[in-house]
Amino acid sequence: MGYRFFPNEMPDFVEEKEEEEIATEDDSLMQLLSMPYSALSERFKRAGLDLKETVVVETWGLGGQRVRDFSLYCGALGTAFLQFKAYQLTNNKDDLNLCSEIIKACDSLCSRSRFPHSRDGTFLCGRAGVCALGAATAKQLGDEQLLTYYLSQFKEIKLPKDMSDELLAGRAGFLWACLFINKHVGEGTIPSNDIGALVKAIVIRGRRLGVISRCPLMFEYGSERYWGAAHGLAGIMHVLMHVKLNPEEAEEVKHTLKYIIKKQFPSGNFPSAAADNEDYLVHWCHSAPGIAITFLKAAEVFGDEEFLEAAVNAAEVVWNRGLLRRVGICHGVSGNAYVFLSLYRATGNKEFLYRAKAFACFLVDRASKLIAEGEMHGGDNPYSLFEGIGGMAYLLLDMTKPTDAKFPGYEL
Repeated sequence: MGYRFFPNEMPDFVEEKEEEEIATEDDSLMQLLSMPYSALSERFKRAGLDLKETVVVETWGLGGQRVRDFSLYCGALGTAFLQFKAYQLTNNKDDLNLCSEIIKACDSLCSRSRFPHSRDGTFLCGRAGVCALGAATAKQLGDEQLLTYYLSQFKEIKLPKDMSDELLAGRAGFLWACLFINKHVGEGTIPSNDIGALVKAIVIRGRRLGVISRCPLMFEYGSERYWGAAHGLAGIMHVLMHVKLNPEEAEEVKHTLKYIIKKQFPSGNFPSAAADNEDYLVHWCHSAPGIAITFLKAAEVFGDEEFLEAAVNAAEVVWNRGLLRRVGICHGVSGNAYVFLSLYRATGNKEFLYRAKAFACFLVDRASKLIAEGEMHGGDNPYSLFEGIGGMAYLLLDMTKPTDAKFPGYEL
């Protein structure tokens, strides 16, 4: 199992030191961990913006290039989303203009694409993401004509009856796109009746399989019952908790999450699916990292300490085995750092901020060298948001304002 991750040899906590004391440290990683956060934040910002520029050049080109993959997950829309993040941090209008330019190219491709129809309605993999981010960017630019265009295109998306319900390729992914639009364009842009109908459709499907599974709500993806964020229960419940549920639906979501807690291993981890009972993956997509973030949302929504406790327990396995030999957000070190950022936001406990800082410092200090040496996987799409260094850049930008940091495409 150790081949999946680097041993975490970093101290459980390092006090910040004065500049003179830091200079005596021989280890460059320890030097970073010892820096005052104000100075380290600037280091993260510079590194994140430098990586962003590399991502733009490699995925878009200096003069623009034809988009081959329009998805946010591992395509050009992920580069646009990174530009949108950079604009939120720096207020540099050039970032926003380039974001809009890339979105237009993505829109052009997906308008004529034979992209699988079942994923057309998802934020991370489909046209819903293009339209949602396009609308948010147009709103920031003050371009009413472009805003109207993207919203009209979004409202024309038809979800097939046989569409799955999970986040990456299902109805929950479309619901998240609706919520993203309402957050960035204005509450009610996607009417509550439309959102309510979508929630109802998801819940009704979940109840049918839930009866068989003896769980309030249950879902399948590709005939498998997954627990995690990308394809499973945790991801669907996470999105549902962002909408106003009726009392019955709220209880079903709450007790479905309680059902997942029963699957937690002594290590704090979770199996990836009902048919799996192995404690080996530590990924946002399939185990403790994504599920922990969902439990933190549940603790906020339901005020139940059991969810916070389960999230804290899950964070232990992320600290112990979460320095994965991959750089990305979906199944890499960058994504795992968000567990600690979410816990810090929920609790204010600086030990969780330290752990997020430690993972980010590990990446800044060693990722480039480890990837070059073949010790770390740069991702099948090495500059993408979810698999490659695009996700690392996003994390480093988020580390500059940790109280506002949220997992892209998952936390709102």
